[in-house]
Amino acid sequence: MFGFLKRKVREIKSPVDGQVVALESVDDDVFSQKMVGDGVAIIPMSNVFTAPIDGVVSKIFSTNHAYSIKSTKDLEVMVHIGLETVALEGKGFERLANEGDEVKAGDPIIRVDLAYIREHAKDIITPIIISDESDVKSIDKRLNIVKSQDMIMEVS
Repeated sequence: MFGFLKRKVREIKSPVDGQVVALESVDDDVFSQKMVGDGVAIIPMSNVFTAPIDGVVSKIFSTNHAYSIKSTKDLEVMVHIGLETVALEGKGFERLANEGDEVKAGDPIIRVDLAYIREHAKDIITPIIISDESDVKSIDKRLNIVKSQDMIMEVS
């Protein structure tokens, strides 16, 4: 009867091929304790990171190790490539999109040298975070082996 009041379910796609794992398993308290938001993490197996949702590139860090995509409505998703990768000062990361660009899920954002990151950073595990500012009541997480653009979370 009041179906128009139901929240729309929104899909968050994997930004990279890899193994999806619980955010709590990330060896960094900022992520595992959900201090910046909830989500999942991916152990990446390919070198191009894409937009997980349709929207606008709201932030790409100067070192290219992390970026956020904001939907036209009420959802912002951050992709943080590796742990302690800001210390690499951009080495191993190539920007393929810019802040302010309109993107569709699957559009390439950052290309990385996974071997370099694996050797020089703490870890290649990549948290995918739904920002605390997002209007989200629940998150259905899919822990699995995925290809880029497979669904990894549904939010409502």
